[in-house]
Amino acid sequence: MKRISVLTLLLVFLAALAIAPAAAQDEEGLTLWVDETRAPLMEELGAAFEEEFGIPLNIVQLGFGDIRDQCITACPAGEGPDIFIGAHDWLGQLVTNGLLAEIDMPEELREQFVPAALEAFTYEGVLYGVPYATENVAFFRNTDLVPEAPETWEDVREATEQIIESGDAQYGYVLQRGDPYHFFPLQTAFGGYVFGLDEETGYDAEDVGIDTEGSIAALEWVDSMIEDGLMPNVTGDEMIALFESGDAAMIITGPWFLDRIRDSGVPFEISPIPAGPDGEPGRPFLGVQGFMINAFSENIDLAQAFLTEYIATEETMQALFEAGGRPSAFLPVLEATEDPDLAAFGEAGQVGLPMPAIPAMSSVWIAWGDAVTLVFNEESEPEEAFTTAAQQIRDAIAESESASG
Repeated sequence: MKRISVLTLLLVFLAALAIAPAAAQDEEGLTLWVDETRAPLMEELGAAFEEEFGIPLNIVQLGFGDIRDQCITACPAGEGPDIFIGAHDWLGQLVTNGLLAEIDMPEELREQFVPAALEAFTYEGVLYGVPYATENVAFFRNTDLVPEAPETWEDVREATEQIIESGDAQYGYVLQRGDPYHFFPLQTAFGGYVFGLDEETGYDAEDVGIDTEGSIAALEWVDSMIEDGLMPNVTGDEMIALFESGDAAMIITGPWFLDRIRDSGVPFEISPIPAGPDGEPGRPFLGVQGFMINAFSENIDLAQAFLTEYIATEETMQALFEAGGRPSAFLPVLEATEDPDLAAFGEAGQVGLPMPAIPAMSSVWIAWGDAVTLVFNEESEPEEAFTTAAQQIRDAIAESESASG
């Protein structure tokens, strides 16, 4: 395991003490805010780190969902942690409030991460986190009903027709209604998108893609499946229940349902999202979890060294993977994953797109989801639904920018 040079660490630490002696007296070492899943592991790492370098890690356990809200109030007041874990889609709010310090990651270290994971923690061209885990949906199929993974969405439709005609199952492919998160991989396969994406600067909120030709084509595919009686109008829980019982042959879902599907006993395999008519891969949203540095910390240099030289190692990343049960964002760990299902999720996520972190995203989800629901309920045609949703999204973004400006 690659370690920080003891001399380097101590020099950085001593420099921090010299700059801010008052803060050092109040809180010696580094303070980390972590959730209950990571807390036991970080306590172990902290003990080993202190024994090796003489620098304590103060681990504070909080609910994952509470970390962001508490950072927003505590960090500017000088009462926050040096480092905290969180999700990449917090960036819009945290960066806007000036709460995050830039991560200076050497190029040779960047090459060891899943590129999309680093992209997720990049906001307006700046890296703000060291990722450790990814999360995305993938394509599940009942192998008794669908022995080979469909390569395209046309294959999915044909398999659905054959299954229903044969009576082997009630349904072929099933998609939960009104949920844009699960619809998005299909949308990208048809060439659609939510926001234009630049590899250097990230998402462009001015380039809304909900009403583009590809996005509408994907919704038209769903509409045709519903109109032809090939796909039911069901909730997410109903979709999972149909798959568990063998009444549905194919679904898209994430690792959060993996144990439940395993326990059901249904034979299944996981594969990447099928491609669209032009060969475009289905690209799921990628959620990424990682470590971030408080911009108000008095120990930014030490925190930086700790993350890039102690956390970003194969041994630590392997331990984080085992604790969290999600595909690793660290390529050496991901490529050595022995669990075939988690490895399959990781493969599907290799082409994933980071969940947008723009501040107005909550309004985007609502308008987008409402449009998909209208089509599921056969209350609107795809083009009309997405044209209206796109305008609502543009209006919401303009209002958000006006309020912040």
